[in-house]
Amino acid sequence: MTDQKKLDIDTALGIAVAHYRQKTPKSRAHYDQACDAMPGGNTRTVLHYDPYPVTISKGAGCIVWDLDGNQYTDFLGEYSAGLYGHSNPAIAEAVVGALDQGIVLCAPNRYETELAGLLCKRFPSCERLRFCNSGTEANLMAVSAAKVYTGRNKIVVFDGAYHGGVFYFAGHHSPANAPFEFLIGEFNNVEKSAAMIQNHGADIAAILIEPMQGAGGCIPGEPEFLRTLRESADRHGIVLIFDEVMTSRLAPGGLQEKLNLTPDMTTFGKYLGGGLSFGAFGGRQDIMDLFDPRRVDALPHAGTFNNNVLTMAAGLAGLRDIYTPERAISHNRLGDEFRNNLNRVIAEHDVPMTVSGIGSLMCIHFQSETPRCTNDSVKVDPRLSTLFHLEMLLAGLYIADRGYMSLSLALEKEDYETFVSGFDHLLSRHGGLVRESQ
Repeated sequence: MTDQKKLDIDTALGIAVAHYRQKTPKSRAHYDQACDAMPGGNTRTVLHYDPYPVTISKGAGCIVWDLDGNQYTDFLGEYSAGLYGHSNPAIAEAVVGALDQGIVLCAPNRYETELAGLLCKRFPSCERLRFCNSGTEANLMAVSAAKVYTGRNKIVVFDGAYHGGVFYFAGHHSPANAPFEFLIGEFNNVEKSAAMIQNHGADIAAILIEPMQGAGGCIPGEPEFLRTLRESADRHGIVLIFDEVMTSRLAPGGLQEKLNLTPDMTTFGKYLGGGLSFGAFGGRQDIMDLFDPRRVDALPHAGTFNNNVLTMAAGLAGLRDIYTPERAISHNRLGDEFRNNLNRVIAEHDVPMTVSGIGSLMCIHFQSETPRCTNDSVKVDPRLSTLFHLEMLLAGLYIADRGYMSLSLALEKEDYETFVSGFDHLLSRHGGLVRESQ
C-alpha cells in the first residue's frame, strides 16, 4: 500500500472516529466506567469494537437507542437471537403470564413439554430433545453424548467454525477451548475431509459442523461437501451433529430440511428462546435415551435453568404463534431479496465486495467472490472494516463490526430500502478506498 493510499484511509477513518466520538459521549463515559469493573469494559467479547461500543439503552420493534439518544435501525438482531425484534407483544405477554405464575417452580412445567414436542415436529433429526441454557451448552452436551455413545474420543470440527464460548476455531484456535481431542478440517473441502475421516474413522466420535458457518462469515456448506460428511459418518459409525444454533431459522425445519440432509443430532440456541437465554440438543432416540433418568446407567444432565418458565413460555409463543412455517419461508425470501439488492449495488459501483449468506443471515466481505472457507478469505486492512462499520452506525444502521447481519421480523420494506440507500451512499464515498486496498 502506498503512503498516499494509507493517508486516504487514515484521513477517512479519522473523520469518522471524530464524528462518532462527538455523537456518543455518554457511551464513551459508560465504557470508561465499565472498564473499572470488567476487563476491557466487556463481558461478551463479540460486543467490543473500536474505538468503543455504543451503549444501547432501549429498543422497540426494529429500533434501538443509545445513551445519547441516537437512533439506529437494528440489522444485527442480537447475532440471530433477536428474530422477534424488541419487546414483541406476544412474547412480552407470554413472559408476563409466566411471571404471574411463579418463575422458579423447581419442577417440570407445562410449557416445556409443548415446546419440546413442537421442536421435534419441526426439525427432522429430533426424535427426542433436551433443553439447556445456550448454544455453547448444547454443543458440549451433544459432543459428550456422542463420545459416550460411540466409546471414542476424537471430534471433527472445521476451521473458521464457532460452536460457542469454548469452541472457537477461527484464525488462531482459542487456548480456552474445551479440552476435547479435535481434528480440524477445511470447510467445503470434500477430498481432504473424506481422507481425514477415513484415516481416523475408528477413533472419531462425532463430526460437529454448521451447515452454514455463521461467525465465520455466513459461508454456506456446499451440498456435495455436507453429503460427503453424512456418507463418511455412516460408513464409520460416527455421530453427525449439525450446529443449527443460527441456521435453524432459515427454513421451517432448519437448514437440514432445506438441504434434505438429516444429521444424527442437532444443537439449537439463539432465537428459539424468544429472546431469552436458550439452548437445546436433540437427535435420534437411541442416542438421546442415554439421558433417560429411568435407566440405571443414565447420563446425568443437570442445569437449574434448563426448563426455566420464562424461556419456555417465550420460546413456545414465538415458535407456535409467530414464526410459523409460512412465516419462516416468507421472512427468508425477504432476506434473499435484500442480499441480492446489496450485491446489485456493489456491482453498480464496481467494488471488490460481496454479501454472502442464506435467507435472513448474511455477511459483507471485502472481496469479489464469496469465500468457500477461511483460507479463501482476503486479508482486509482492519482500518477499512472499522471505517465501514462506523459509517454505518453514523448513518443509523446497526450491524456487526465484521459485517454480519441477522434480520428480525420487525423490519419493514422501508427499513430495507433505507439500508440499501445508505449502503449505496457509503460505496459512493468510499468505494475507491476498497478498490485501492485490494
